Amino acid sequence: MSAHVHVQTHDSTTSTTGTAGTGRKSAGTTARISRAGAVSALTLAAVAGTVLAPGAASEAQAATARSKALSVAAAQKGDPYKYGAAGPHRFDCSGLTLYSYKKAGKKLPRTAQAQYNKTSRVSAAKRAKGDLVFFHSGGSVYHVGVYAGSGKVWHSPKAGSVVKLEKIWTKSVRYGRVR
Repeated sequence: MSAHVHVQTHDSTTSTTGTAGTGRKSAGTTARISRAGAVSALTLAAVAGTVLAPGAASEAQAATARSKALSVAAAQKGDPYKYGAAGPHRFDCSGLTLYSYKKAGKKLPRTAQAQYNKTSRVSAAKRAKGDLVFFHSGGSVYHVGVYAGSGKVWHSPKAGSVVKLEKIWTKSVRYGRVR
């Protein structure tokens, strides 16, 4: 597969053709970079699969995992709650988050408290879809779900209920990001 990128800056034009996803350039690769071509050089590096900013790749991977975990959690809509279950057709709260992130290629511990301890804290202002929402009382976490955006969470709430999307009903929550 071949990709062609054309970037126009106010001083220069950069054009490259390469083999997408391989990091190899095809025989017809051309690149012209002038003094104002720093943006173009960054674009070329990105097309070639080179990461210039430390941590940028891991953050992009984390964002992809969050998106995938959110999709997996949403796909479990209607599956029944069962204490101690972690899928594929029955879940307790931490079983749903464990299963969702496992399908996204990330490992999480089994319980809500252990998942909280393993994640990085994120403020409510910086929460993102796919982050974990931890419900707490004092210092103890008692429930977890996957943040869906717009103040909503996918979760498996309790016995007799099913996996569902609900508005976050309390201010006693913390957000965690899986890395």
